[in-house]
Amino acid sequence: MIFLEFEKDLETLYEQLEKIKEVGDGGIIDVSDKIKELEKKIVSSKKEIYSNLNGWQKVQLSRHPERPYSLYYIDQLCSKFIELHGDRYFGDDKAIVSGIGRIGTQSVVIIGHQKGINTKMRQYRNFGMANPEGYRKALRLMKMAERFNMPVICLIDTPGAFPGLEAEERGQAEAIARNLFEMAQLKVPILCYIIGEGASGGALGIGVGDRVCMLENTWYTVISPESCSSILWRSWDYKEIAAEALKLTADHMLKFGLIDDIIPEPLGGAHTDPEKMAKTIKAHIKKELSVLMEMDPEERINQRIAKYDRMGSFEIEIPVIEEEIVPKDKKPKKGKTNT
Repeated sequence: MIFLEFEKDLETLYEQLEKIKEVGDGGIIDVSDKIKELEKKIVSSKKEIYSNLNGWQKVQLSRHPERPYSLYYIDQLCSKFIELHGDRYFGDDKAIVSGIGRIGTQSVVIIGHQKGINTKMRQYRNFGMANPEGYRKALRLMKMAERFNMPVICLIDTPGAFPGLEAEERGQAEAIARNLFEMAQLKVPILCYIIGEGASGGALGIGVGDRVCMLENTWYTVISPESCSSILWRSWDYKEIAAEALKLTADHMLKFGLIDDIIPEPLGGAHTDPEKMAKTIKAHIKKELSVLMEMDPEERINQRIAKYDRMGSFEIEIPVIEEEIVPKDKKPKKGKTNT
C-alpha cells in the first residue's frame, strides 16, 4: 500500500499489524486478540482522518497512484465494451478512451480520460491531458450515440487539456468550445462523473451533462492549486492555501449548484476497494438512466440548458437608504456661487 503524507499514523498501525501477523504465522503465540484490537484501531483512525480532510488532502487522494482510472471502471461497468479510435481529422488521442458498451441491458457510449497505471503508460496516455483530436473523437462518438439513441457516460479525470504549442495550433480552444455547444443540445441523456481530477476546460470538454456527479474525494475547478499558487505567489509553496481558497471539493461544488450529486467512496478512498466503488457508480448510472430515458428529448435538453443558465447567479440584499427630506426654503438655490 502507498500512504500519503497525512496518513503516516495509519501507516504505522499497518506496519504493526503486519509484524504481529508474522508472529502469528509462526504458530508459537496466539495473537488473534491483538490483531482484532489493531484492526479496530485502524478503522477508528481511518474514520478520524477521512472525516476531517481539507481541500489539499482531497486533491492528494484524487491523485493517489493506486486510484482506479477510466479503463478499470469501464471493465467493471460493462459486460461488453468495444473501444473506438480516431477523430477522422487528425489522429487518435490516447488520453481519451471511448467506445460502445453495455450496462445491464442498456447500450451506452462511454468516454473517459485515461492517465496510465505506470510511468510508461502515463507517457503513452500523456498523463490524461487530451489534445484537440481527443475532444473531437469524443464528439464523434456523442453524435453516433445520438444517431442510435444511446446515452452517453463521461468519466472525467484530467489535470487539464494539453497546453502544448501543437495542441493550440490544431485548435484546442475551438475543439473544447464545440463540445460544450454540442453537448448542451445533444438529444440523448448525458451522465458525467468526476472520478479523480476535474481541472479547467480539460474537464469541461466532456463535462456538460444532464447529471454531473463527483466522487467524494475528487476536485473540480478552473485551475489546479499548484497553478493557482504559481500565478498568485510565483511559487508552488502556497498550494495548500490555494486549494482552500478555490473551494474545489465535492461538498463545495454541490453547495454552489455546479454538480448534482456526490458519490460516496469506501473509507480511505476509491483505491482501497475499487470493486465496491465501481458497483456504486454502476448502481447510480442505472438509477439516473431509468429516469432520463423516460423523458422527452426536448424537455431533457431544456432542463439541461436551464441548469447551466442558473449557474453563477445569486441574490444580494441592497440596503435601502431613505432620502433625507429637506424643506424647500433650505434647499440651495441654483446659479453661480462665489468661491
